Amino acid sequence: MDKRDLVSVFDYEAAARKKLPKVAYDYYASGANDEITLHENHAAYERIKLKPRVLTDISKWDITTTVLGQTITMPLLVAPTAFHRMAHPEGEIATARAAGKAGTIMILSTLSTSSIEEVMPEATGTVWFQLYVYKDREATLSLVQRAESSGCRAIALTVDAQIWGRRERDIKNRFRLPKGLSIKNLMPAGREQFPKEKADSGLAAYVAWQFDPTLSWKDVDWLCSKAKIPVLLKGVLHPEDARLAIDHGAAGVIVSNHGARQLDTVPATIEALPEIAEAVDGKIEVLIDGGIRRGTDVVKAIALGAKAVGVGRPIIWGLALDGEQGAKHVLDILRRDFELAMRLCGCTSVQEITKDLIC
Repeated sequence: MDKRDLVSVFDYEAAARKKLPKVAYDYYASGANDEITLHENHAAYERIKLKPRVLTDISKWDITTTVLGQTITMPLLVAPTAFHRMAHPEGEIATARAAGKAGTIMILSTLSTSSIEEVMPEATGTVWFQLYVYKDREATLSLVQRAESSGCRAIALTVDAQIWGRRERDIKNRFRLPKGLSIKNLMPAGREQFPKEKADSGLAAYVAWQFDPTLSWKDVDWLCSKAKIPVLLKGVLHPEDARLAIDHGAAGVIVSNHGARQLDTVPATIEALPEIAEAVDGKIEVLIDGGIRRGTDVVKAIALGAKAVGVGRPIIWGLALDGEQGAKHVLDILRRDFELAMRLCGCTSVQEITKDLIC
């Protein structure tokens, strides 16, 4: 496909759907149960209207910002997603290179098909590590320590996945990792493979076998006491949980519904954002992911209280089509789209994007 025809994230998804094996595409694209929230994550952005200002000088502009004191070239991060080598042989290594060249943060998943130690030497930009808590706490702590010693600059603790949502496409496909791929970060603990027994979804069986369903606020205390780098809580939808995050030492929250892959019919993340931003009241930083596909989506999220946004699936679509260059091109598309939307709203910097732009 001519790269000139790939002008939006939606173009990339359509092309990736044709290229990827069905099992892989369905794994990346699917949501829980009836996929109501999956649809709503982006549809909710479409319902929000912008109210631009005019007659402001927009000849000069700056879309850089900071997150946890770390400067990035745009308020857009690479959200954590698993199993990048199903999309491209270079997997997370290619993604890290793309994020670095784009001047933004990549959040590396625990469930990556490249290890922390493989990714970090190739990363020219900032990398955070997304953490799942295992029943084996020594294995969990080892992940944190390896992330720190390798140069990761924050931990994003996923708090909405002690048990796995019912992803019906994975069940129908009897999802398993292709031969030769594994959860590389867990190799030192001997927990890199799905269970050998047959299951409707190999990943769901792995989660039931390995993840800790007792995860609670005391574990946030434990992690914050052990980590030498900031800890964010990823998967917050309720304002009271955002308040508790402050009390338990988190440096930030990521408003997320796990890409609509856990509990169906929860709100779209942009619908949950305003209450959470109000509850936090500037005490810690608020990020958001889920459904962001256009520059206008980024403007709306910032206007409603997010410091920056994360994108997950769009990066996978770019990776599937053209590896590092494809992932970088997706980030470039979103950068240009955000810059245009911001300027057409009459803003010349991220700091000028405020709630009065929302109808």
